[in-house]
Amino acid sequence: MSRPPWPSGEAGPRRVPAAALLLLIAALALLRLLAAAAIPLTEDEAYYRLWAQHPALGYYDHPPMIAWWIFAGVRLAGDTPLGVRLLPALSSVLTTALVYAPGRRLGGQRTGLAAAVLYNAALTVGAGAILAIPDVPASLFWVLSLWLMARAVQDDGRWWLAAGAAAGLACLSKYSALFLAPGVLLWLALSAEGRRQLAKPWPWLAALVAALVFCANVAWNAEHHWLTFAKQFGRVSPGRFAPRYLAEFLAAQFLLLNPAVAILAGIGAARAWRDKAALPLMAAATSAPFLAYLLVHSLHDRVQAHWPAPLYPAAALLAAFAAQQARGWRAGLARWAPAGIVLTTLALVYMALPENPLGRGDPAAQLRGWPDFAHKVEALRAGAGAGWVATASYGVNGQLQAQGAVKAPVLQLNERDRYADMPGTAPDFARPGLVVDLERRLDRARLLACFDQVGPAREIDRGAAAGPDGRYAAVTVAGARVDILKAGCGA
Repeated sequence: MSRPPWPSGEAGPRRVPAAALLLLIAALALLRLLAAAAIPLTEDEAYYRLWAQHPALGYYDHPPMIAWWIFAGVRLAGDTPLGVRLLPALSSVLTTALVYAPGRRLGGQRTGLAAAVLYNAALTVGAGAILAIPDVPASLFWVLSLWLMARAVQDDGRWWLAAGAAAGLACLSKYSALFLAPGVLLWLALSAEGRRQLAKPWPWLAALVAALVFCANVAWNAEHHWLTFAKQFGRVSPGRFAPRYLAEFLAAQFLLLNPAVAILAGIGAARAWRDKAALPLMAAATSAPFLAYLLVHSLHDRVQAHWPAPLYPAAALLAAFAAQQARGWRAGLARWAPAGIVLTTLALVYMALPENPLGRGDPAAQLRGWPDFAHKVEALRAGAGAGWVATASYGVNGQLQAQGAVKAPVLQLNERDRYADMPGTAPDFARPGLVVDLERRLDRARLLACFDQVGPAREIDRGAAAGPDGRYAAVTVAGARVDILKAGCGA
């Protein structure tokens, strides 16, 4: 008798109580909410917080989902780190439940629970799932679309429409979700059941629904000279051949996924391709196009550590598939993989510490010292009689505004396209201003091209980092020669 292509979840051990999953979800929710409240905002989060003050259908760097989430979270929990991160922290717990659901269909409650644990054992997930960055909603909607597609194939084709909506929301979170479309097509083409699905209207209607949802951001880009498309899709064209980034990418992801989870996921993917097992094949095939792009990208430029995050739920499913009835060293990997949860919990505690206990070389330096730094900037501004403060980077701009200590308008001098449709208090450029940023970012020649007067640089210590990433400077300027708000300075 042949094995059914779509398991119902009744196979395998079923005695693991549902309370185990509920306990895991409750513990993760508590841990991540506490961490979200205690850990200061990163520069990127502080920048996205500015987006949320002006909800729109698109922004310079990314589609709008993370701004919408921050907008809602701040209204529920206040303009605090917890408010900024409220929805990301809670959504990571929902993602855990969505990883459990197909895992349970794959091999019963024990396999579902294993998939949920292995997902949270990934170091990027454990330490980064609280962050208000686009990868978090992209991960949620990506795995939601996979779960809905599995339901559609097994239960009722109308689930395809919901899957299409989820895929569209993933694309409104981050453009990497566009790789879902060729991934789904590959998955369906690889099995007889999938090819039967392609003969029905539902998958094609799902693609239409996804496109309609995503059209909101397309329309915004059309009205803004294709701003975000130009920035993000410009990464696709290679500018050089630098294969050293490939080794860096593979090594980093091997560690950040968790070495044990990475090895098990690789074994599970190989088994899925060989056996054409339905759910594992879906996890592997839908991940393949985006993974292939990341590999190609790493041949000419660096792949940022968090970019592959939407693939981690599928990796956890493949790892749980490999862990089924594992023996020998594979069983050992499955037993040791959950240690990643302990390591990331310790990392969250470390990031929440107000001071660095390690001395030099603090890996969490980006998080520390911003409130005191903002007060120093305000003291310098008031002492110089400056009517406004400017930065040369979006991160410092976001942090100074998030702290609330500077009692004057704050803006970024360059890259003014970042702030399209983001009206704020217009600085009085007839008054002197104070330009603040890392020493290496302040170009005196560019400032002289934009202002009649440029004073000497004064050092500001953020007290959180050593070396070139810890030396800040402040420069007084006056007499703007250009329209700063429109043209910027040093763009």
